[in-house]
Amino acid sequence: MANKEEIEARIKEALEMFRPQLQADGGDMEYKGLDEQMRVHLILTGACGSCPMAVMTLKMGVETYIKDAVPEVTEVVQDLPEGQESMDYGMDGFGGF
Repeated sequence: MANKEEIEARIKEALEMFRPQLQADGGDMEYKGLDEQMRVHLILTGACGSCPMAVMTLKMGVETYIKDAVPEVTEVVQDLPEGQESMDYGMDGFGGF
């Protein structure tokens, strides 16, 4: 198995490949780290940071892409910027759908 530094390098490379899709909609993401459970921590910024669909974008877009590129990754999770409270969009972050 690859070491953490190699995995993180592949994660960052995959994020750079995905980033233009977020930027096209006025958003972006900031890589915060990889935890012991092999979960990637990101902060969504710009338009993505306040979008009710951010959870779906994160799970169905970013997470799918990253896990495909870096199979060691188990999950991608959204961290909130310092001082920001969690926004409650309903059940599972999908506005109750």
